[in-house]
Amino acid sequence: MLDQAYKISILKPFKPVIDAADAFFFGTDRITDSSPHILDNIDIKRYMSVVIVALLPAALASLYFFGIKALSLIAVSYIFGGTVEVVFSVVRKKEINEGFLVTGLIFPLLLPPSTPLWIAAVGIVFGVFFGKEVFGGTGKNLFNPALVGRLFITIAFPSVMTSSWIHPLTDAVTSATPLTVFKTSGEITPGLSLLFGGQPGSMGETFRIGIVLGGIFLMYTRVSSWRVPVMYLGSVFILSLAGNMFVPANIAPPLFQLLSGGLLYGAFFMATDPVTSPFTNAGKMIFGAGCGFFTVLIRGFSGFVEGVMFSIILMNALAPLIDHYVLQIKYKPMIKR
Repeated sequence: MLDQAYKISILKPFKPVIDAADAFFFGTDRITDSSPHILDNIDIKRYMSVVIVALLPAALASLYFFGIKALSLIAVSYIFGGTVEVVFSVVRKKEINEGFLVTGLIFPLLLPPSTPLWIAAVGIVFGVFFGKEVFGGTGKNLFNPALVGRLFITIAFPSVMTSSWIHPLTDAVTSATPLTVFKTSGEITPGLSLLFGGQPGSMGETFRIGIVLGGIFLMYTRVSSWRVPVMYLGSVFILSLAGNMFVPANIAPPLFQLLSGGLLYGAFFMATDPVTSPFTNAGKMIFGAGCGFFTVLIRGFSGFVEGVMFSIILMNALAPLIDHYVLQIKYKPMIKR
């Protein structure tokens, strides 16, 4: 198929690009050349395809709510982030991994629809470069690259990323999201308005019913583990229930916590990243609970109105340590007498 094209001398440097196109259109016939030999019905390509399908409700809703602004941000993400991916693949002489298809869609859905295109380009380039490629590429990164890019532009351009939001289906600009309104006045936005996308926010977090459906689809297909989102959302519910009783001015009630901001989007699509979360079942539950703890803590007692992004990044850093101690406790070494 296409994989024979690289035998033409002038095309040899582009072998990763040719291989990626061949795998995309015709699939792969690769087998392992050493043990373990595992036959499975899902490879990386199909894994990523399932995630893309799960993201479609949120992505299509963003196009419906924000139109050309959403389409432009998604296009910029794929063009600039994909370019970084291709350049690294060509330089390393390694194949292009389908993982960027997911990163390239998750990242723009994290952005406010009013984000300037050049800032979006800076964010995705930074995220792919420093969040993934410097660690060695897909499967070796410690942090979620989409979150790394979003975190960078949030810190680098705080006024742009936190003070200009667009109401869905309108061009009306506001400086307040539901979390900001609660932080400043204590007012709680109605749950139905949040659930069906009636409030301003990042593009992917607005249509929350679509996020929930996509998340359930991921768990049903076993592409993601139920342990992370269930523990994440459950810990937020319990901690906010207790916190709202004692410090209601700082900690919002549970339902509002669950339906506001990027909590559902983060719990179902970013905290579940198999590369940057623990691989042990117990570790996944600890990871999810830790994300929930930091989210409630940051939302309630820091200068930031949202804590999802920071909490997942923090727990990404702790994931290897969590797995280490889970395995150490589960498989205690035998003491020689």
